[in-house]
Amino acid sequence: MHFLGIEIGHTMTRAMALDLESAGTAALASVGHPETEGLPEGFAEVDPGVWLGSVDQAVREVLEKLGDARGSVVAIGVTAADGGMVVLDGGDHVIRPAKLGSDQSARRQAEMIGREFGGMPGVIELIGNAPDAGSMAAQLLWLRDHEPRHFQKAARVLTPQDFIGYWLTGEDGSSASSAATTGLFSVPGRSWCREMAEWIDPAVGKMLPVGLAATSPRGKLRSALSAAWGLDEGVLVAPGLGARAAALFASGAARPGEVVADLSADGALAAVSEDPLVDFLGEGVVGCDVSGRGFTRMALRNIVAAPELVRRHYGWSKSEFETKIANAPAGAEGLMFLPYLRGEEVPRLPEAQGAIQGITLNNFTPGNLARAATEGVALSFAYAMSRLRDIGLEPVELRLVHDPGPTGGALLADACGLPTLTVKGVGGALLGSAMQAAAVYFHDQGEELGFDEIAGYVVTANEESRIQPDPGRQEFYADLLARQQYLVETLHAGGFL
Repeated sequence: MHFLGIEIGHTMTRAMALDLESAGTAALASVGHPETEGLPEGFAEVDPGVWLGSVDQAVREVLEKLGDARGSVVAIGVTAADGGMVVLDGGDHVIRPAKLGSDQSARRQAEMIGREFGGMPGVIELIGNAPDAGSMAAQLLWLRDHEPRHFQKAARVLTPQDFIGYWLTGEDGSSASSAATTGLFSVPGRSWCREMAEWIDPAVGKMLPVGLAATSPRGKLRSALSAAWGLDEGVLVAPGLGARAAALFASGAARPGEVVADLSADGALAAVSEDPLVDFLGEGVVGCDVSGRGFTRMALRNIVAAPELVRRHYGWSKSEFETKIANAPAGAEGLMFLPYLRGEEVPRLPEAQGAIQGITLNNFTPGNLARAATEGVALSFAYAMSRLRDIGLEPVELRLVHDPGPTGGALLADACGLPTLTVKGVGGALLGSAMQAAAVYFHDQGEELGFDEIAGYVVTANEESRIQPDPGRQEFYADLLARQQYLVETLHAGGFL
């Protein structure tokens, strides 16, 4: 039995076939679709028709690789990068190119939303998140202000994943996970924010799609596509979900209290909660996970950058770097590395730079510098974890996407005060979309195999990698975190960070 996943990225469409029996990828394909060129600075748009062509090509390539096994495909899931907007008229024709979540042309409109609803705190109270230029809310306001003729023709607005789902099935709708990415959806209330829609324009409320249940299919694949792709009639299409929610699901996190540390270049700390936990400081993005529960995500920009800067500077291999940080003492003999080389989102320091503090004639050694950079990253996660606890999360363990090595894992366990373990089978948002298709299919068949069971089956925890926090070092790093945050606040207030 196979489940197809489709992911619409900013410049590429990917498709995969998940073999549930082996819990592995049976086939994979990718097709590029570059953004529209020649646009003003800050604009990021693409013709939605390009998506349709790339989805068709990617799916055909996956099915070709499956060969005779294509007959075992029973469901399809779709995800896309968060944000963005597709606008259709009354005849379901695309009115204009789709705006992407990376589009910044509606920055002024995001500021207008903030002013209207009481600034960042007011908007967060209303929908759960701060205003965002890449959101559908800001982009609809931009459309009204800059392209009134297109706005007047608009009958339907969809996220990219809902647009693809509509094309696959002919059925309109949006899951809570998808709707939560629009800036028009009250995440705490799990419903469209009619107050904001009405303020943008009284017509907006009628443009928004109907809600789709997390466990029910959007519909069946259209007969024309079934025939074109050589699939059996009756293939189900899942409701769809945002990329952040899909990636969280693909890390195996589906139960409240499960926390995932993404150790990639654009890393994050994300946690599932029974109800959405809103961060009124605006550092955490709140959304709805694959099942409709809440999740809060703290973005971290420098997880890879800071350690890699030191490693490359000394020309060490990864194993040599691991040896250096393992042999250096905890606290790096007083050397502290603020790892904000690319600015930072949590804490909110978009223009910050890195800093090294506490240098003496004796402690400025290569090993201590490596240790300080790694501890700086661990303390970034610790700060984000403290913020999650502040807003009500009761974490149970920390799952690591990508293996940081034994020393890095121990540092994260001690700094965050949680057991850490790596997970196997992680495949990002694309895998999460295929996993959603599997869960929805089994629910439709009346089988007791929910989202958490699918997550546990496809993504398994590596128990051999589990590391328990050491109480003594945990207290040490709690004190070090307090020192770091005092330094950050002092430097930032003085204009030096």
